[in-house]
Amino acid sequence: MKLNDDRAGRLILGLRQQGVTDPKVLAAMESIDRAVFVHEKFLDQAWEDQALPIDCAQTISQPYIVGLMTQALDVQPRHRVLEIGTGSGYQAAVLSRLARYVYSIERYRSLLTEAETRLKDLKIDNVITRHGDGNLGWPEQAPFDRIMVTAAAPGEPTELLHQLKPGGILVCPVGRSSVQMLHRYVGQPDGSFRRESLSEVRFVPLVEGTAKEGQG
Repeated sequence: MKLNDDRAGRLILGLRQQGVTDPKVLAAMESIDRAVFVHEKFLDQAWEDQALPIDCAQTISQPYIVGLMTQALDVQPRHRVLEIGTGSGYQAAVLSRLARYVYSIERYRSLLTEAETRLKDLKIDNVITRHGDGNLGWPEQAPFDRIMVTAAAPGEPTELLHQLKPGGILVCPVGRSSVQMLHRYVGQPDGSFRRESLSEVRFVPLVEGTAKEGQG
């Protein structure tokens, strides 16, 4: 699929000016047509730097936040990455360009089905998906080199940190209010984690369990 070069180029330039400077991350984002992942009524905004609504009262994240979190994750070509919150599938598609495998969990089955279709249409075959409770991670596939959480955890994501390899990195928004802090956890030689605060963000909350259709 040929992307809208002008609009994509302007978006990538804007991301670079905001501090997303990793060339691998920018190339990955430029290679994925965001319009595939947005509702038809928002197609004219697909290449704008803003979050957009999707089904189940969720959103497709603002491209700047996607770039910021992906850059902070420092994904390498042989890495196995766990993503909590598949949503539209856009973030998983970006990660698929950087990692060996992406394991993505979504609590809404309808969202997951739609995301799987989009990924298949784009011939992305290194994303493995699962309908489940993201708070629990994916123990059967752990440990992971990297973990990204695309919903706001109310506190430290302890269970997920336990599923990281030594020296791994986890990026997650943390907080109970409408504005959270994006944290980066970096594994240390003694098994502890160094926590870095990156930016204030706005994410939907990370909810326990799986959801029934139409459930918020």
